[in-house]
Amino acid sequence: LDVRTEGEFGGGHPAGAVNVPYMYSTGSGMAKNSHFVEQVSAIFRKDDEIIVGCQSGKRSLMAAAELCSAGFTAVTDIAGGYSTWRENGLPVNGR
Repeated sequence: LDVRTEGEFGGGHPAGAVNVPYMYSTGSGMAKNSHFVEQVSAIFRKDDEIIVGCQSGKRSLMAAAELCSAGFTAVTDIAGGYSTWRENGLPVNGR
């Protein structure tokens, strides 16, 4: 589960990832996606294994914590985010 913005996701993402932004870019910075858990629930079941990532690991950590609080039971955060994913030569789509 890639929780970066649609623009970030479009610039390259882990192979097989689905995108549900945790935050959206606004004119003055970032705003939380108030429908995040609802959107994830439309894709994943509560007991599905979900690996959550963003660019550097900050948004994904918050997103993973929120999913766990919402009753998801197999959530893992990618420490270091997509940057670390690429540095380790893991499969990507896009740039």
